[in-house]
Amino acid sequence: MLKWSIIFLIVAIVAGIFGFFNIVAAAATIAKVLFFIFLVLFIISLFTGRSRTL
Repeated sequence: MLKWSIIFLIVAIVAGIFGFFNIVAAAATIAKVLFFIFLVLFIISLFTGRSRTL
């Protein structure tokens, strides 16, 4: 999911360079949403992940 967030961020940057502002807004919003979903899932996995017993 982090990979998709980075891809949409790159699309937003490239579209911004070429002046496609509607695409920039959409791609940046998608990138933000995907990043925050990744962040929430990562934090949940830290708390519920398997722990090794010695």
